[in-house]
Amino acid sequence: MKPLFSLTRRAALPLVAALALAGCGSFSSSNNKPATDDIHVMTSGGFTAAYNDLRPEFERSSGRTVKTAYGASMGNAQDSIPSRLARNEPADVVILARPALDDLVAKGKVVPGSQVDLVRSAIGFAVRKGAPKPDISTVDALKRTLIAAPSIAYSASASGTYYETELLKKLGIEDQVKPKSKRILSERVGTVVARGDAALGLQQVSELLPIAGIDYIGPLPAEVQQNTVFSAGIATASKQPDAARQLIRYLNSPAAAPTIAKTGLEPLTAR
Repeated sequence: MKPLFSLTRRAALPLVAALALAGCGSFSSSNNKPATDDIHVMTSGGFTAAYNDLRPEFERSSGRTVKTAYGASMGNAQDSIPSRLARNEPADVVILARPALDDLVAKGKVVPGSQVDLVRSAIGFAVRKGAPKPDISTVDALKRTLIAAPSIAYSASASGTYYETELLKKLGIEDQVKPKSKRILSERVGTVVARGDAALGLQQVSELLPIAGIDYIGPLPAEVQQNTVFSAGIATASKQPDAARQLIRYLNSPAAAPTIAKTGLEPLTAR
């Protein structure tokens, strides 16, 4: 199977990233706050791998320290982003599925008009490392695989919501498959599959690829695929709105695109 996206060499990323940050303006010249002031980010799983790779270069080039909280885009889990914001945890930038971000805008938790689309993310499947890889290349093959699977794990966020409310209905196998499907809270689906607690796992491709102990099978067939856009916005309670804007510009810059693509996401780079 061809990779989702073609990748470029990463060797030049630090230099290009530094130039991109310089083009966004320097903190020391555009912000009177000390460079040691922290930026607080909340990010959901779909963008986590790319974010974790990009953050060190931003910190090096900007002189800022970025503190991160991780959680699902939606749901009532204690560590979900909506729950964290409801508890008034510190946040300058939030990164999550676009519909969930827009909901936070409507609830007054994110600044209206601050939303920036960063990536497009596909949904895929994985099995435990070394296990036979079932066929999911067509809709009919996917149906057979789901019916045959003894257990299926899916996320409590965007991909899992699609699976339990739409995908199984589209496939006409909800009654057969949903009872053996488990919604995973506050943990990566790949981790559950890796330790053998589920035979098959469904999640955003970018959340499956970094997990040790699993084999990625591939994406959902195009006819039933749902691509999710993950976006960034500025929290209304932000104490560092200028720094937050610069971080978002960097994450959306051409310099960040090769690293983003490496993690299985499609960059929606600013033109």
